[in-house]
Amino acid sequence: MEQTPEFWRTEVFHPLSVHFPIALLLVAFLFKVIALRYRREVWERGGTVLLGLGVLGVWVAIYTGDLADGAVSRTLCDPTVLKEHENMAWNTAWVFSAGLAIDLLRYIKFPLFRNMFFLVTVTLILAAGSGLLMYVGHLGATLVYQQAAGVYTPSADCAEFN
Repeated sequence: MEQTPEFWRTEVFHPLSVHFPIALLLVAFLFKVIALRYRREVWERGGTVLLGLGVLGVWVAIYTGDLADGAVSRTLCDPTVLKEHENMAWNTAWVFSAGLAIDLLRYIKFPLFRNMFFLVTVTLILAAGSGLLMYVGHLGATLVYQQAAGVYTPSADCAEFN
């Protein structure tokens, strides 16, 4: 019987796709905080670009997480952690998506959206999203390191590597 190559296991796509959005979204939040502090448009626009890329990436991570769910959920001792991870990931994706939508409104040439209130609002939404993101990451780490979610366990004699 031929085994599926390690790379093509669907549960492997999730950890491959989840790390870029984490970094992009956290740095987008940092850029928005710097934009608030120094009132420089370059930081504000850079944060918007990073936020857009991060939101795109977080939805890819949601999709690949759904792909991994079937393979991972059968091997867990406590599947409630996986469900909490999934639910909080959805919440996080929607919070960052809302932040992006409001941030994009700032680029409409109406004076109402260009005021400081919208930048502060977006920054607060990104702060909340960053907190959620860290909690989702903690749950993901709990799944991998405490329950071995998606971890391949070789045979006792490691014959499949010969």
